[in-house]
Amino acid sequence: MENDLLIKVESSIQKLKEKSCKIFFLVQDTKGNAKGSIRQTYEICKSLNDNGFNAIIIYESNDYVGVKDWMGEDYVNLPHESIENQNLKISPEDFIVIPEIFGHVLEQIADMSCGKIISCQAYDNMMETLQPGLSWSDYGFLKCITTSEEQKTQIESVMKNVTFDVIEPYISPIFSEKEKPSKPIVSIHTRDQRDTMKIIKTFYLKYPQYRWVTFRDMRGLNQEEFSEYLKDSFVSVWVDDVSGFGTYPIESMMCGTPVIGKIPNLKPGWMTENNGIWVDSFNSMVDVLAEFLQNWLEDNINEDLYEIIVNDSRKFSDYESFSTNTKNIFEKYINLRLQTFEEQYKRLKEENE
Repeated sequence: MENDLLIKVESSIQKLKEKSCKIFFLVQDTKGNAKGSIRQTYEICKSLNDNGFNAIIIYESNDYVGVKDWMGEDYVNLPHESIENQNLKISPEDFIVIPEIFGHVLEQIADMSCGKIISCQAYDNMMETLQPGLSWSDYGFLKCITTSEEQKTQIESVMKNVTFDVIEPYISPIFSEKEKPSKPIVSIHTRDQRDTMKIIKTFYLKYPQYRWVTFRDMRGLNQEEFSEYLKDSFVSVWVDDVSGFGTYPIESMMCGTPVIGKIPNLKPGWMTENNGIWVDSFNSMVDVLAEFLQNWLEDNINEDLYEIIVNDSRKFSDYESFSTNTKNIFEKYINLRLQTFEEQYKRLKEENE
């Protein structure tokens, strides 16, 4: 029995050294609808596979729709597995990464001996499915990956006995600066679609002289359409109170489209006074939009704004930097786990002698 255990530990050590241990990423099924948090997970998974790791997307149901329609073949071809039939095999040397919204899953896998990591992309969501008084560490999740230093500071003030790393989102360079003049189109994206309709209806009622302006709801688009529509627009509107980062405004800025946005509960680090029109009140959005529209029609928008937004957003399309950071973080996780297994192997060997 002891020899069998030695062999198993030795096998785990070898897999960790070869980076052939599995890294599972649990994702939500958005039924084919684009979602920034899902894209971030896929980008991390793809980056790890590009760097020789064994990263796998997992999902809860066999009827998982996937991301083909909005992310493309490169992401569909990543390894995928369903956990519905409970055929998923997770070994002690493997890792599983769970989004903060899957708090109910933590208890289900608390007894697993694999490496456990939380992916927290929205501070406001992390308590939704946790039992009162319990932390991630109570379920054996001692590491967390989040999207910004600001969010990291906020989370670590609540979640004790957990170490944190930051992987800022990577935005595809398909969101490039527009080459043609903008059209009288407002691209709008809100977390709650009711807010989208509220803004559109209020704007048309309050400013009927601008009923010829078109609003474009940015839901349900693939990346190519999303990018082209942003380039067509003269301004973007963004409302997402619980966003810990905000990929939509970054995508808009990369396309050279200014953003009118409501400041979320946790202000993103990339947000400055000069790279957008940021408001505190949802109710003031339509008035700010009408004023911006008038200035745009009169060619009265400061040209510096367009240069600033492109420059401030450019770093988020640096795949090499994103990939290197991701690789370094997961190499650190693997090396720490390798050290644990090597210590266990040494103890077992001494006991057998």
